[in-house]
Amino acid sequence: MKKPDFHFLLLGASYAAFKFAEGMVSDKLTTDFRYNVHLSVSNDSPELKQFDVYPDDAGKRHDMITAMEVVDLLNRNEKVPVWIDIAVESVDANCTVLRLLCAGRFSADPQQFYYTSNGSGPFGIKSPNLPPDYKDGERFALRHTHRA
Repeated sequence: MKKPDFHFLLLGASYAAFKFAEGMVSDKLTTDFRYNVHLSVSNDSPELKQFDVYPDDAGKRHDMITAMEVVDLLNRNEKVPVWIDIAVESVDANCTVLRLLCAGRFSADPQQFYYTSNGSGPFGIKSPNLPPDYKDGERFALRHTHRA
């Protein structure tokens, strides 16, 4: 996948996650997005030959990065994770923070992407984490991130 195409899908998925969360949370969300990226949360075996797998990614995070930094991080040799779950995670004074949970399997084949049939490529739009006392239909406050 070319970087501009991946960037386009990232921005579309970010906006969809933003709109989803906007109907659930009491916080004021902005479209100035930052990303907390969790790499290789699927802990895939390096034995998988049909995918590129990066075992050193397991457990690594990149916090408060921009969309272009996400593109540079996740688009490797025109291959991207086969699934990326995206959800609003928190807010700060100036931006909405989205969490990206990424598969460890990378592919350039759109047929390998989990959410291709939704038109979002590898991106699956998820709700923000619900608080333990969540009641259906009630808005809730997100965690607030404070940048130094």
